[in-house]
Amino acid sequence: MGTDRTVAVFGAYGHTGRFVVAELRARGLRAVLVGRDPDKLKALAYGTGPSGTTVYGTGPSGTTAYGTEERATGTYTTPPDVRTASAHDPASIDRALTGAAAVINCAGPFATTAAPVIEAALRAGIPYVDVAAEIEANLDTFAHYAERARESGASIVPAMAFFGGLGDLLATAAMGDWATADEAHIAYGLSSWHPTAGTRTAGAVSRERRGHGRRIRYTGGRLEHRDDAPPTLEWRFPEPLGPRTVIGEFTMADVVTVPSHLTVPEVRTYMTAEAARDLAAPDTPAPAAVDERGRSDQTFLVDVVVRSGGAERRAVARGQDIYAATAPLVVEAVERVLTGRTRAVGVASAGKMFDAPDFLRALSPHITVELFS
Repeated sequence: MGTDRTVAVFGAYGHTGRFVVAELRARGLRAVLVGRDPDKLKALAYGTGPSGTTVYGTGPSGTTAYGTEERATGTYTTPPDVRTASAHDPASIDRALTGAAAVINCAGPFATTAAPVIEAALRAGIPYVDVAAEIEANLDTFAHYAERARESGASIVPAMAFFGGLGDLLATAAMGDWATADEAHIAYGLSSWHPTAGTRTAGAVSRERRGHGRRIRYTGGRLEHRDDAPPTLEWRFPEPLGPRTVIGEFTMADVVTVPSHLTVPEVRTYMTAEAARDLAAPDTPAPAAVDERGRSDQTFLVDVVVRSGGAERRAVARGQDIYAATAPLVVEAVERVLTGRTRAVGVASAGKMFDAPDFLRALSPHITVELFS
């Protein structure tokens, strides 16, 4: 166990990892940068953050500066630890986690990295949180580590990201005092989707694991593989988005996280057709920064509807850039675990591990959330 304010970020120089490192810094937590490539780690430590602005550099009198605003105020801090580690080398991960109070895994594909980093976290006696959107990888985490983590009192929170974590928090908050619901619908209204290289790689791994051409849906209280094409339908998003064509049963990690703790036999996820086409197109470019925080111009509206009998409850989240939005989600989770603001032990999704309404309120101003009953 390390100091309470030191967090190892495995995959720190990846697109999402850079946002996570910046968010840790903004909250006063110290990041340990971990990854396979020492040159990329050093470039992150002494080079640029998500927006292309300087993260670390040389200030007056040769002192080391952290961030452009800190140079402006004359405040300088020590650069982060840089530690090389590979998912294929357990000893290197152990060394990388030395002195850390928790680890955030941002390195996909998580089918390859989750288990080795979880094992290292268990050996180190520290919490593990990841941003996995891969359905199969998240299923593996629940299946392989639930009993061990519960017996050891460890905290493991998979899918603590835009896909899987946010939808689970919204569905849990919308349920309120309902013990069960008949169905939960999570509709993603993305203005566009410029996928990162990591997203494309993770998607390819998932498709290979389930069999090319097959898809997954959650119905009748279980996961079901399908060989047919998903339906296309219309979803009436709240304004200003309004009615949009969506791909129905565009299944995301929510079908793992939501049923892991909520009694809802039907969990469906949807994606705006334009975003689905962007993701599928091989020539769609990676996201490009448009502001000082490094966010792209992508906007999102997540519309969650849960139904029980004739009653319906709703939760809506709005924000900018799904990759950037993952950072406050996962860092808020780590802070809550480190400060004991949890509701479960072992492997647990966001909605089970945390007070969902309180967690969602804490995401402002990064993500705006409304609850309707």
